[in-house]
Amino acid sequence: MYDFIHQFYKTIAVILLVCLFVFGFAYYQHKTFSSLQKVPDTVVVKDHWKEILTPEQYHVLRESGTETPFTGVLNHEKRKGTYYSVGCDKPLFRSEQKYDSGTGWPSFWAPLSEDVLVLRKETGLLDDRIEVLDTCGSHLGHVFDDGPQPTGKRFCMNSVALYFVPDAFY
Repeated sequence: MYDFIHQFYKTIAVILLVCLFVFGFAYYQHKTFSSLQKVPDTVVVKDHWKEILTPEQYHVLRESGTETPFTGVLNHEKRKGTYYSVGCDKPLFRSEQKYDSGTGWPSFWAPLSEDVLVLRKETGLLDDRIEVLDTCGSHLGHVFDDGPQPTGKRFCMNSVALYFVPDAFY
């Protein structure tokens, strides 16, 4: 009986150590990576972001949240024009680069130019993704390798992170 109880406690201790190692490593990797990949904040202080953004925009842009799929107003936008970042007020995408990916979020196969976006690798427990930020450090969405040609990319953006200006306004 003593051997059984002793073996049981050893098994529990090993399981706890493995769990601590796995979760500790994941936490360390997340903290280390995110601290190395910080995008400098703009002149607008963090408290000011709450004043200029809606609660949903703040959650997505400043807390890396995600809006519910198929709820964004820009998902079905069909007019010709330019999509701007809500955080930086800079042009990011053109309507000619937009396509219906069926995911429920506005999707683009390329940005206006490579320097308008910041791409940052996110490492999670189950998968790795590429986060898309504007040059002010606001979270916009993610990019995937399952888009159409000519790039094969799908820039999957949150509607609340963008605003649209039709060509008729120029």
